[in-house]
Parts: sequence; C-alpha cells; structure tokens
Amino acid sequence: MPQQVQGVIARAKGAAVEIATITVPDPGPGEAVVRVQACGVCHTDLHYREGGVNDEFPFLLGHEASGIVESVGEGVTEVAPGDFVILNWRAVCGECRACKRGEPQYCFATHNAKQRMTLEDGTELTPALGIGAFAEKTLVAAGQCTKVDPEASPAAAGLLGCGVMAGIGAAINTGGVTRGDSVAVIGCGGVGDAAVMGARLAGASKIIAVDVEDRKLETARKLGATHTVNSRTTDPVEAIRELTGGFGADVVIEAVGRPETYEQAFYARDLAGTVVLVGVPTPEMRIDLPLIDVFGRGGALKSSWYGDCLPSRDFPMLIDLYRQGRLDLDAFVTETIALDQVEQAFTKMHDGDVLRSVVIF
Repeated sequence: MPQQVQGVIARAKGAAVEIATITVPDPGPGEAVVRVQACGVCHTDLHYREGGVNDEFPFLLGHEASGIVESVGEGVTEVAPGDFVILNWRAVCGECRACKRGEPQYCFATHNAKQRMTLEDGTELTPALGIGAFAEKTLVAAGQCTKVDPEASPAAAGLLGCGVMAGIGAAINTGGVTRGDSVAVIGCGGVGDAAVMGARLAGASKIIAVDVEDRKLETARKLGATHTVNSRTTDPVEAIRELTGGFGADVVIEAVGRPETYEQAFYARDLAGTVVLVGVPTPEMRIDLPLIDVFGRGGALKSSWYGDCLPSRDFPMLIDLYRQGRLDLDAFVTETIALDQVEQAFTKMHDGDVLRSVVIF
C-alpha cells in the first residue's frame, strides 16, 4: 500500500524549501521504491527551486543519491529488494536511434517512473531529474537504479549520481584523456574538481587547474592538479600555454558554463586539441568566435551531458576504484546534514563554502 514519508519540496519559484509529507505509491510495472540513504545537495536542485529548469511546481528535490531497493514492480529484473544502488537520471530505453547503434550513453528516450508521488492533498509532485531523493523513500524507474558494491559509503557513492560523474566523465568519456596528455580544467567547483580527478585517473601528465579563488585551487591540487592558475590575477590562456611549451593543452575542460571562460578554453587548447563544455550555461548566453579560428585550429568542440556516462558501465567500475583506494570520493563530502538543513546547504553551496553537503537518512 502507499507509504507516507518526509521530503523536501519547492512550492514556488524562489521560495525557501520546506519539509512536507509525501505519498509514495507502490511500484508499478518497471518501477522501484528505494529507501534513500544519502543524497547530495547539487546546483541543479537550486536551479529547480529558482525556476531555472521549468515551472512544473511543486518540485520534490534531490537526485544525487544512493539507497536500498525496498520493492519492485512487475517485470523488473535489473534489481531486487535489498540491493544497494546509486540512482541515475539516464535510464536507457534500448530502442532509440542511439541505443540501436550501440551508443546507449547518448540515449534519446531516457525514462522515469510513470506514477507520480504526491502531497497529502493529492497534489502531484515533479521529482527533480525524475528522482526526487530528498525524501526518506522515492519512486523511480527500475532502470534508474544501478547496483553497486554495498560496502561503499552511501554518502560518497551517491555523488556519482550527478556532479562527480559529470566531471570524471567529462575528462575520460567526452574528452578522451589518456596517459601523457596535458589537461586544463577551468572552474574548480565540485564538477571541475571531479574532472581533475578524472584526468589524473586517466594518466594525464600535466593537469592545470584554473579558478579565481586560491582556496579552490588548493583543493584542486590535493585532488590531482599538478599546476594551478588564479585567473583573477593571471591571463589563463597565456598561463596554460606557458605551462605546455607554448602550445596549449591537449584537452581543456570548461566547468563554469560562461561565454568568457569558454573562449578562454577555446584559445587555451593546442592545435587539434579538444574543448569540453561541462559547465551549464543559461539560455540567454551566446558566444562569438571567428569562424576562421574554429576552422584553422582544428580539433573538437564537445559538450558533455552527465559526463557521457552509461551508469551500468561506469558506476560499478568507479565504485570498485573507490573501494581499492584509487578514487577518493570521500574528499567530495564536505559535510553531512539532516533533511531540514537543505536550505542552509544551498547558501553554503552558492557561496562556494562546500564541495558537497550530503543529506544522511
């Protein structure tokens, strides 16, 4: 029968979040109910609250999560009750053009649970990224559950559900960083730092972290950056070129999502190098580049959506590396908080005081 749990909702654009009683239905065909153990506070949740994604209020926030499958609906074979899973927002369909050509990481028809969770009065909730994990339990499509090693810390594992995966994937999957490459990362928040870690994991020989705050650059250095550049006082393009023999980096990852930093990334790459945009821009932003430079510099200009990850492939592998001590996911957990502290966590995140606040249930 349906269950009632506590969850964090955003009722209206810009309004402070609040805790409300949520009704979670029994899972239908292809669905699963997950008892959430941990959920990171991500910028995307703040975008939802501010109306930056859409206006389908009220939202049930939270999406960067891990937990235990409690029950599954008819036809579910991917997971079973008791499985420890990371929730993802790329439940691939297996039937679209991308899936049929063997590239499910680009699935064009990812799906969510068909049923909606509701408030006590029956008001339907829109779950953030189809997940809604700032709640004691949540209803998702079974394909949004990726089974991983249950010995992993829930707080650390859940971060692969969004930001950390986006950064690591931008380096490894989208950027194709490999051993001996030079890499520059512009913007050293959680995603940028994860890109630094991904570049290190891939064997990059030189990893240049760029930011306007020294404290963020120090964190990037701890996570694998070999060089740092404060772009508030130094031209980052010239600095990156100087650090790479005058050529520019093989791969430049832009983790800010602004026209000016994208232009810096474009000119800081080597000839035939790669630019990866993983920072999320706003709809009104535009770039203006000489087309002759786009042509003449060659290489590739790519965007990275969710780190071009395939959860069933990437999550278990990265958790294995974490369990082996080769991927320090714990470094991203700045603090653990209670469900009623999400609003304060948004402020800390906006001010750059944390890599991740993680709600623990």
